[in-house]
Amino acid sequence: MPYDFDLEPYRERIEQSARRLEDAFAFRESDQVPTFISVGGSFFCRLFGVDIAEYYQDRALMLEVQLRGLRWCFEELRDDRTDASVYLDIGPIQEGLVFGAEIVRPDDTSPWSRHIILAPADVERLEVPDPATNPGVQWYYRELERTRRLARDRGIRLRVGGGLGIHPPLSAACALAGPERIFRWMYECPEVVERLFDKLHDTFCRLVEYRDERNGTRTTSIGLADDHSAFISEAMYRKFEMPRVSAIYQRYGRDGRSLHADGPNDHLFALYANELHLTDMDIGGFSDLAVAKREMHGKTVIHGGLNCKDLYGDFEAARPAVERAVAIGYPGGGYVFGVGGETYAGVNPETLVRVVEYAREISRNRTDAGRLGGHDGEEME
Repeated sequence: MPYDFDLEPYRERIEQSARRLEDAFAFRESDQVPTFISVGGSFFCRLFGVDIAEYYQDRALMLEVQLRGLRWCFEELRDDRTDASVYLDIGPIQEGLVFGAEIVRPDDTSPWSRHIILAPADVERLEVPDPATNPGVQWYYRELERTRRLARDRGIRLRVGGGLGIHPPLSAACALAGPERIFRWMYECPEVVERLFDKLHDTFCRLVEYRDERNGTRTTSIGLADDHSAFISEAMYRKFEMPRVSAIYQRYGRDGRSLHADGPNDHLFALYANELHLTDMDIGGFSDLAVAKREMHGKTVIHGGLNCKDLYGDFEAARPAVERAVAIGYPGGGYVFGVGGETYAGVNPETLVRVVEYAREISRNRTDAGRLGGHDGEEME
């Protein structure tokens, strides 16, 4: 396949998209709702008939799939992305790599790591790693350099991104121990959870500092994926997770604070906007956009509104969800239309293309937006 993907033919469109996103972050309405669909490796594998497990293990195939995916995004999907890069994609195994867990690689799906924390004593034995000597961290950065050399050898002129980190403490703990165990321990032995979260917070920061040291950079804008926060109460979030997340944002989020959570996170939206002072948030598909708009508008830019479950079928099945998202999210700016979280393998690509086109169409026509019930979320329950 040709490896000479170039953004120049799309420059005018990219500049238009950049203006729309700038308007969104200034809480202004643009000429149409900005759109961004979070498609990645697994989605592209299914789209192109590639085995997902093979994608994660074959670096040349990984680059090929990502480049084909970029062409599809710019030629077919045509959302408001303003950049293009390829990257080392290892799947959801960061914590497993860092803490030496066994990595499992099933056929045609993403890899995962086995739990290594099964009892409170395992928390005491867990050591905060030194990234400079940690086998998993060093393996990752060797793979990253190998991927960059491979890209250069194939004439790929795009940036090859990468950098190893872990989730914030709650989701990192769930990766190492399983969510049921962590949630139970919050009640049965909260001191164990506090000790574990402290170690994971320390590990998170060490990995950021190590990446900055390697790159000669200083992190001043950071995004977190707090996937399991949806499943604990506000009180438990404040007790266990919020102090560490707040410390991360204070340390690394001077210029930008992004968050993704799988949802439903409706009970935390006001906290995110008013106390963590998020710049922007990707709300998972099971959160209610109306609640997010009511609690966060004017303070935090919202991305999302669609759930993958609405996108496996044809466009007509997805139409009501698109209309609701645009009617709620678009008025007053501060919103980027898209799938909340990752667009899963198997989502209908033709539906995605139609969904982006339709969202733009109805947002350009404010008469349609009014007919669909455009509002700022204030009256929504």
